[in-house]
Amino acid sequence: MDGVTKGLCGPCRPGHFDGVATVCAKLFSILPADLAFFGEKDYQQMVMIRRMALDLNLPIEIVPCPTVREPDGLAMSSRNAYLSAYERGQAASLSRGLFAAVRRIAAGERRAAAIVALIRDQILSAGPAGIEYIELVDPDTLEGVEQIERPVRICLAVRIGPCRLIDNIGVSP
Repeated sequence: MDGVTKGLCGPCRPGHFDGVATVCAKLFSILPADLAFFGEKDYQQMVMIRRMALDLNLPIEIVPCPTVREPDGLAMSSRNAYLSAYERGQAASLSRGLFAAVRRIAAGERRAAAIVALIRDQILSAGPAGIEYIELVDPDTLEGVEQIERPVRICLAVRIGPCRLIDNIGVSP
């Protein structure tokens, strides 16, 4: 489990994933179920819970659920309520960048650095933002990739105003 939590949000949220794993392991033990549904919005957390269930031989299948989006594409989150009207408009640049990346990959781009630059430009052109990371990772191990040769997950974390926003999208070359 350690490998999937050391990157992306791991360094910014020390102890968070350990706490989530502990709570979920206890819950799965107390209330046995065949299925547990986790949103892909927090993709790293979903992968970590799936890995934990496998590592502990828990008889439960972790079912990923697609990210629910606002009409402008922004991933739904309770944090969105803390954004001013200007920041809210600016935050939509995260999904615009991700969708632009999907189109660029579909058009043949295979260099992760070019995709990161595209997303970074999309976000920064919308206004001031603190980009914590934009990474293309293997969807199972969450290890970074430099060339897009198989399906990848594009993950990002960005601070806009008072909010730390995360988003991600899966894409196949």
